[in-house]
Amino acid sequence: MFFPENRPRRLRRTETLRRMVRETSLSVNDFIYPLFVVPGSGVRDPVGSMPGVFHLSVDALVKEAEEVRNLGIPSILLFGIPEKKDELGSGAYGKDGIVQRAVRELKKKVSDLVVVTDVCMCEYTSHGHCGVIKDGDVDNDSTLDLLARTALSHAEAGADMVAPSDMMDGRVGAIRERLDENEFSHIPIMSYAAKYSSSFYGPFRDAAHSAPQFGDRRSYQMDPANSREAIREISLDVEEGADIIMVKPALAYLDVIRWARREFDLPLAAYNVSGEYSMIKAAAEKGWLDGNRVMMEVLTSIKRAGADIIITYFAKDAVKELEKT
Repeated sequence: MFFPENRPRRLRRTETLRRMVRETSLSVNDFIYPLFVVPGSGVRDPVGSMPGVFHLSVDALVKEAEEVRNLGIPSILLFGIPEKKDELGSGAYGKDGIVQRAVRELKKKVSDLVVVTDVCMCEYTSHGHCGVIKDGDVDNDSTLDLLARTALSHAEAGADMVAPSDMMDGRVGAIRERLDENEFSHIPIMSYAAKYSSSFYGPFRDAAHSAPQFGDRRSYQMDPANSREAIREISLDVEEGADIIMVKPALAYLDVIRWARREFDLPLAAYNVSGEYSMIKAAAEKGWLDGNRVMMEVLTSIKRAGADIIITYFAKDAVKELEKT
């Protein structure tokens, strides 16, 4: 009878052995936790399509941020939903906008937490698109000034980092120039460098009230069929001054994350988006899979593909799982 000379199973025999030879490890320091801030007081309303995710007023946001900090998670990514929307998304860059108010309060109460702000127009425009509409489409160049104004207003409020997610050409350069002109050269930019036009964003659009009122975003977000284009998009953002580059979504684009890791030496983030989160939560609620084990497997796959930073709604749950090991 044949017996194999090479036996890889020897190193899988116990959990301690497996831990000793594990190639990829998750850490609390890998995570950024996204949060949604809304007007009002005492608001903690669940987002129906995202179990465990809430709309939070500023006071409730601060409490949530304190919990995040106490878990050791180093950073949050902040999205705002304004009281009113208009054609030009003026709530995005107003000095007393919802994000600006939230940032000021966060930096008073949870100063050691890294506050990253999403820079986009879609939550603030009445039409739900990511910029100024001209002739039925988003006009790239007139949108750049509004994005730069928004980023500057976030920096003035105390944001530690800004993250443009709009996919306008040249927005990283426009933001970098505006920040530098106003003595915010120390504020880093985390660019949504390769952001795909994905169906995985559905629950987020529910949470952020940001679904387009007409058409879709395929004229400015990337075609899911393209990967070479992602490298070009990332290269342009690096040239314009991005400090961290991002691929979004993560799960269906692990190949793009891997390629980006090989091509660029900047820190690389990946966004484990709302649809990826919600489908696991929904299946776990039905008992179709072990939610915690699948969560950790998915997050490990994103890290294994090459991400240094994982933006995920699972962050708190994942840290609690890590504490068990």
